[in-house]
Amino acid sequence: MIQLGVNIDHVATLRQARRGIEPEPVTAALLAELAGADWITIHLREDRRHIQDRDVDRLKEVLQIGLDFEMSVAPEIVKKAVAVKPHIATLVPERREEITTEGGLDVGGQKDVIRGVLETLKGAGVEVSLFIDPDPEAIHLSAELGADAVELHTGTYANARKKEDVTRELTRLANGAKQAAQLGLHVFAGHGLNYHNVRPIARIPEMEALNIGHSIISRAVFVGIERAVKEMIQLIRS
Repeated sequence: MIQLGVNIDHVATLRQARRGIEPEPVTAALLAELAGADWITIHLREDRRHIQDRDVDRLKEVLQIGLDFEMSVAPEIVKKAVAVKPHIATLVPERREEITTEGGLDVGGQKDVIRGVLETLKGAGVEVSLFIDPDPEAIHLSAELGADAVELHTGTYANARKKEDVTRELTRLANGAKQAAQLGLHVFAGHGLNYHNVRPIARIPEMEALNIGHSIISRAVFVGIERAVKEMIQLIRS
């Protein structure tokens, strides 16, 4: 049964718009948990634009489901991950000027740095996933470096509008998932997935879990978090 990780970053984005105390991301996470989410995903960015350190600490304390800690390879963030010991840490690329994560990790270009972070996190008992494009070389290197899982970047698929482009990207993702599973990696996917485009990704045989945030939180504005999460779960498992 495919699992769902609910990303609550954008609840924190709304709070940080006024640097206030509401809405509370921890409350959102607990409601998502009650609705059936398998884990909660957060990205503690270096510029702290949404999720804050106190959010990470409180979530680790109160959640009864897993915590997926998305992170850069910056030393201070690695130190935080080691201290918190999330269920899984997902290494993602991060640039200050981007609005959201724009692509997968450059595994080849950062091989030595990633290897060091992997060793540090796994030495602390934290499983590690790498957020990568569905590129054969990146998948191969992820396994070679000792990652436990890969999260395939679905942004290009989500942004495709022409039928042939959608088909091409779906094929890339399916092939990438198959390769990753054959190499012994757990296979996740995320970025840009919504209620309209998620089903083909969920039906990839090797796909174990999806991380979805913006679409669920956007829908929750109108129908509430519990209903938004339940409707996504029903979609990906039907």
